Amino acid sequence: MLSLFKVLADGTRLRLLRILRQGDFTVQDLTQILGMGQSRISRHLKLMSEAGLLQVEKQGTWHYYRLSLEEGFLSDLWASVEPRLAELEGQERDALGVMQVMSERRKRNQEFFNQHARDWDNIHVELLNLPDYQDRLLAMIPSGGLVVEVGVGTGSLLPLLAKKGERTLGLDHSPSMIKLARETIDQQQLTGKVDVRLAEMNHLPCANASARTVVLNQVLHHAEQPVEVFREIARVLEPGGALVAADLTRHGHDWARERLADQWLGFKEEELEKWLADTGMVLTEYLEVEAISGQQSVLLFKAVFHKHHSESLIQENRK
Repeated sequence: MLSLFKVLADGTRLRLLRILRQGDFTVQDLTQILGMGQSRISRHLKLMSEAGLLQVEKQGTWHYYRLSLEEGFLSDLWASVEPRLAELEGQERDALGVMQVMSERRKRNQEFFNQHARDWDNIHVELLNLPDYQDRLLAMIPSGGLVVEVGVGTGSLLPLLAKKGERTLGLDHSPSMIKLARETIDQQQLTGKVDVRLAEMNHLPCANASARTVVLNQVLHHAEQPVEVFREIARVLEPGGALVAADLTRHGHDWARERLADQWLGFKEEELEKWLADTGMVLTEYLEVEAISGQQSVLLFKAVFHKHHSESLIQENRK
């Protein structure tokens, strides 16, 4: 316990806690945010990890640091420390640094998809060979209500989603992708039943509790902070509504960051389940479609949003 308090008795390490409560970051990210040397940041992170304050998530050659404060004494201590972190110096500077890192990630991602929109479906198939999972994904989607696809891409899934919901909305942050999705809608004669809009996945243009289903099809690994995406999806889901998603299982293909604009090298079931729980959703279905002959395995999951959490979110948004 004494060693833990010694670790906390440092302004830089407390600032790191304040930053990391906003999401997962690499050493390079934290160096940029704090404006300090990499060796200095690495030394602080090592001490914090040894004290049990942080855990390290290895993805390829990158290491992401995240808070690890959910249990026992650390949880109780965090409840006392967290409200006081805003009193530390550098609050505005650190917040601006986090925003800049996030903005740069988002900009690189958007530029990539604008540049490769027309050929995206072919590029994705050629570079990331995936097993067929579409029928199983569609089987998880409940019927009726508003179906929102986040990260609609070229719109190839929209005609099938239109058969599931009373209304269908496709969202993407790439203007070039939105243009292609509109072409798909016109070709399939879905105008009036399906709409597409330009939007970021953590700022959805949907009212509270308005969607029956939100679909993420190979999108989450492009998110800067997946838990923030889940939090925004929870806001727009009606009580009992479902998030249905397909993504990649954890892999070590670092080239996907540059060639496919991936932020995350797939996911593990336990981290998805935790992020969902943190945002009021319960993982009800999870399966993996195994890879064969050089394919990348895929995970599918369905999560249901709790009614009581929906009510608390609405109250927060009214404040």
